[in-house]
Amino acid sequence: MIIVTVFVESDHHYQGIELSGHAGLADDYQEGQELVCSAVSALTLNMANSVEHFTEDKFEAEEDAESGLFRFRFTGDVSSDATLLMNSLVFGLQDIEEAYGEPYIKIRFKEV
Repeated sequence: MIIVTVFVESDHHYQGIELSGHAGLADDYQEGQELVCSAVSALTLNMANSVEHFTEDKFEAEEDAESGLFRFRFTGDVSSDATLLMNSLVFGLQDIEEAYGEPYIKIRFKEV
């Protein structure tokens, strides 16, 4: 299962995201797991690349493909463009969670 943790400030602004795990296990194959993994990866990497390309916002990112880990955290002020990109990512991930749910993806929010 992909565990998504969205880091949010008390004023409901997203400050980062962490994803870990995979949508399914090779020894416990389930229909649709590649679709969920691909969709989550595409949305997440597109958000990070878009923040880097279209904004001046500073951030840190880390990934480990084997474990399915991806961390992204803003290190300064978050522009309105970056806010829109993060909102879009979370919206897309929530759509995937609503459509597929467990055992594929679980989203939680953590106040920072």
